[in-house]
Amino acid sequence: MQVEDHFNFLRPDDIRLQGSRIGIETILYEYLFRARTPEEIANYTSLTLEQVYATILYYLHNKEAVGQYITEGLEWGEKMREEQRRNPPTVTEKLRKFKAERDARRKADGDPVSL
Repeated sequence: MQVEDHFNFLRPDDIRLQGSRIGIETILYEYLFRARTPEEIANYTSLTLEQVYATILYYLHNKEAVGQYITEGLEWGEKMREEQRRNPPTVTEKLRKFKAERDARRKADGDPVSL
């Protein structure tokens, strides 16, 4: 079995573990940025230790490509968050308006304004 056999390469920007919806970035984030051991990662996910090790091995053999994959994913995520800040969903706007009105009523009544 090749290490690549552990993954579904759905698109260039979407690599998931075979038989799951978990992207390699989830495991690599825990491993690289949170310094979790493969055993710790496998214990709190639905993944096997073999899948976790396969992901780390794939990363080690393809550092440049996987680094680009992660960088592009982070940039896309930030772009989407900025888009939502500029154009929030209607329900978000309604909730903000409701909270502002509620806080204004409380202030007018002399009640403490919630945070």
